[in-house]
Amino acid sequence: MSVRQIILLRHAHAEPPIENQTDESRPLTEGGVSEAIAAAAWLKAHAAEPDVLICSPAMRTQETAAHVVTGLAGELAITVEPRIYEATPAVLIQVLEDYPGADCILLVGHNPGLETLVALLTDGTSDQGRGMPPGAIAWLHVDGDANLEPGAASLRHFWWP
Repeated sequence: MSVRQIILLRHAHAEPPIENQTDESRPLTEGGVSEAIAAAAWLKAHAAEPDVLICSPAMRTQETAAHVVTGLAGELAITVEPRIYEATPAVLIQVLEDYPGADCILLVGHNPGLETLVALLTDGTSDQGRGMPPGAIAWLHVDGDANLEPGAASLRHFWWP
């Protein structure tokens, strides 16, 4: 039986909003850039080979994703998916289900949606979140035939910078 991989990456630290700035337009801090580079290095060291990289339209997720692509030294395109911004676990599952042929999906998004999704897919509940600090990675395995539903995944790795 094949295994699908879902790698969830929370964006790295972002600047606080300044006057009249939207939340979506907040860039990474200098430390956030370092976290994104560290996440990319960790993924490369663990032989991550995503078929698809999707991220929210927020500047901080797109910057995080760009550092990951550079760090993986691949030709992976970044797909901006508006549904990821402020998404619930149910919406994130719908986004992931849009890529049924992908063996490995890397999704760059936000909390609380990501940490709740990890708890839901691994523990079958939405109240057992481990927390996902900025730059954190949760790498899940799902049996190739399984639907994305509560308890369907196992946690392969959990890392943060």
